[in-house]
Amino acid sequence: MLDILAITSPIFLIIALGYVAVRQNIIAQDVARGMGAFVMNFALPALLVKTLSGRPIADIIHGEFLIAYGGGSLIILTIGIAYTRFIARKSFANATLQGLGMSFSNSGFIGYPIALQVLGPPAAIALTLCVMIETLVMMPLVLVLGDSANNNGQGRLQVFGKALKNLCKTPIIIAIFAGLCLSLTGIELPAPALKAIDMLAMSSGPVALFVIGAGLVGLKIRGMRVDMARIVTGKLILHPLIVFSLVWLMPPMEPVLQIAAVSFACSPMLSIYAVFGQRYGHEGLCAASLMIATSLSFITISTALWLLDTTQVFGPMPCHPRHGQGFLRPRGFPAAGPTFRHKARPVPEGPDGGRVRRPARRAAR
Repeated sequence: MLDILAITSPIFLIIALGYVAVRQNIIAQDVARGMGAFVMNFALPALLVKTLSGRPIADIIHGEFLIAYGGGSLIILTIGIAYTRFIARKSFANATLQGLGMSFSNSGFIGYPIALQVLGPPAAIALTLCVMIETLVMMPLVLVLGDSANNNGQGRLQVFGKALKNLCKTPIIIAIFAGLCLSLTGIELPAPALKAIDMLAMSSGPVALFVIGAGLVGLKIRGMRVDMARIVTGKLILHPLIVFSLVWLMPPMEPVLQIAAVSFACSPMLSIYAVFGQRYGHEGLCAASLMIATSLSFITISTALWLLDTTQVFGPMPCHPRHGQGFLRPRGFPAAGPTFRHKARPVPEGPDGGRVRRPARRAAR
């Protein structure tokens, strides 16, 4: 368990640092929001381009992962909406928001940094697949359901088309398509461009975590404890369990992808969850759920990784080299970097098996 805490603790320490920095007015919250915009518009797109452009398309698209993670997310979304609408007797807009909170992970800001610590470079492949599911499937679906529930005078097809049009303009979607095009065509970017992309990509993880902590300042926990508990339980417990079950039932895939699917599902809901709440008139519920889920995710993520490591249900837990353990390189994924092993020089032996002493060099006169 201590090894797992050594992985997750730095993640949440950076989140806590962001919270303290804004809470103590070291950094203004508007500045933190600007940092979040930097991650969404520059750092994460650069990471996606770097990941996609450097690999063949066959090493990127994994159907089993898409079915397991996407199917698990859609299942918990359906369960959340149905339970909230028909059993809890809430409005359809409220039910859609609660289903969104249970099914939409914060893949870029929390899921990826944790997966990077556990899995190493293959975490970027999993991030790309999760982003494809969440932005191309989950986001348009939720917007259609939520906007149609508000009855803004537009049909569902109109809302769906508008949502897709807006999504196609986002830097993350543009980065996915650009990276796929580079992968398919085999075009290599100039070295200065690759270096700039690499520098931006490396900043995505820590800056995103800092922004998450900064965004928790000012969120208040008000009433609606039952609804809040339902959302948090669905996101931190039910979503990972459903994704785990589908991964277990699916045909075997790469072990790192199996672990990555569960790790990303363990993440709390997306950081703009409160923005969706404001859009549909439930900002207080969404903000409170986001704060509680982010705080409790330290426990649930650490526990999930510990269980995966202890049971080894998907094989030995991979670990990034900088933690001092070997990096398990599964089939189909490159190693984290070049491995240099010192090859010992054979020592000459004499007839009796003893070492042969070389004559000492004479000092230069």
